Amino acid sequence: MTTGVAFLSRRERFRSVGSTNDIVRNWMSAGTPEVSLAVADEQMAGRGRSGRRWVAPEGAALLLSLGFRPAYLAPDRMWRLAGVVALAMADAAEAVAGLPDGKLRLKWPNDIVVELSGGVRKVAGVLGETVGAGGTDPSAIVGIGINADWPPDRFPDELAGSMSSLREASGGRPIQTDELLEAFLLRLEPRVLALRGGRFDVAGWHDRQVTTGRLVELQMPDGSVERVMAVGVDGTSGALLVEDTAAPGGEREVMVGEIAHVRLATPAVDDVPGVTE
Repeated sequence: MTTGVAFLSRRERFRSVGSTNDIVRNWMSAGTPEVSLAVADEQMAGRGRSGRRWVAPEGAALLLSLGFRPAYLAPDRMWRLAGVVALAMADAAEAVAGLPDGKLRLKWPNDIVVELSGGVRKVAGVLGETVGAGGTDPSAIVGIGINADWPPDRFPDELAGSMSSLREASGGRPIQTDELLEAFLLRLEPRVLALRGGRFDVAGWHDRQVTTGRLVELQMPDGSVERVMAVGVDGTSGALLVEDTAAPGGEREVMVGEIAHVRLATPAVDDVPGVTE
C-alpha cells in the first residue's frame, strides 16, 4: 500500500470504527511492522486513560492510532513514544491553526491543552498501551484524538468548561483534518527516527509542560486528593516532579501508575503569595 509517508508500513482510513487502538492492536498481532497508522472520522468506542470515553462528532476531530515495535527502547523508556506523538501533534497543530509557537502545552501525563482567557482547556488526549515490554518483540500502540474543526457552540454541555479545539484556539479558523494529519506525520517521522537512534527531545518535552510551577491536585486511586506544587518532569523516567512536603526543599517523583488523575489547581504559581519559581 502506498502510504504517502515513507516510514509508514501500513496506513488506512475509516469512516466510523469502534476504536482505532483496537484496529492497530489486531494488525500488530498479525505481525504488521512499525509504523502502522489507522485513522477514523468517527469512533464509537474511543477511550482515554483509565477507561474514560473519548467522544467527538464525525469530522470534528482527528482520531488516529499508531503501532510501534520498539525493541530499541528499554521498558522504562516506552513512555517516550507517547511523548513524541504529543510533541509532533502540538507542533503540527500550531502550524495548521496559525497559533504561536508554544501556544499548545502538555499537561502531564497525556493531554495537550491550550490556555485561554477562561483557563487551561483540553484540546487532545494521548493513550499509550504496550505489550511484551522487555521481551524480544515488544509492541506499543499510541492513540491520539485532537479536537480540530469543532466550534465551541457545539461542545457538549458537560465538557464545555474543560475542553477546547483548534478552531476555538485560533479564533474561528477552519481546520482541515487531512492537512493536520499530513503536518503531523511529517513532524513525527524525524522524532521516531531519533528515538531509534537513542535520542529524545527532553528539552522540548520540558518546555511544553503546563504543570511546571503550578499547584496540582493528585487524585489517588482510593479517591483521596493531594495538593502539591509541580516543579518539573523527569526526562528519564517520565515522572512528574513535585515538591516533597516531607523534606522541605526536596522533590519526589510521581509515576503515572500511582495516581488516577492530575488536575491543575488555581491560581497559578505567580498568583500564590510566598511561592516563587
